Amino acid sequence: MKCPLEEQVMNKVYEALGERPLPLRYRLYLGLHRLYCPRCDEELKRLEAVQELLETGFLPEVPALEDVIMEEIYREEPHGPALDRDLATGVSFRGWVISGLIILVTLPASFFGMNAVKLSASFGSSLLLPLGLTIGGIVTSYGALFIGSHLNELSQRFRLH
Repeated sequence: MKCPLEEQVMNKVYEALGERPLPLRYRLYLGLHRLYCPRCDEELKRLEAVQELLETGFLPEVPALEDVIMEEIYREEPHGPALDRDLATGVSFRGWVISGLIILVTLPASFFGMNAVKLSASFGSSLLLPLGLTIGGIVTSYGALFIGSHLNELSQRFRLH
């Protein structure tokens, strides 16, 4: 059975959870209400248990591992030979250029597919904006990755250093 005063009682309890203590008349009212309403009494017991857990700090202390980890990092010496630039990027300069040419040839060729004719007839010029943004995004991101991974080679080749 639902308590008709449950909402009112719980509002007073939530007010008590704030910084200020609950006035004596409300505490007496809640005490009397708890005697006659087992549902509110059970809810208030659960609320008090949770509040006690939060106040006592039921979570264990976390050890300060930051200093220990940073000391281990500083003591660690680099292992193995320095990596070659081509090994770090995974693809040679020539491979990047060939794959870039393939991308530049296949993107405009996508307009000549069987579905492209039907799509352009259906959507008209509203198809060009998303298609142009997609092609521009692919070419821009490829160019950024290419330049970023081969910056030293490009600067030496064009004598920019």
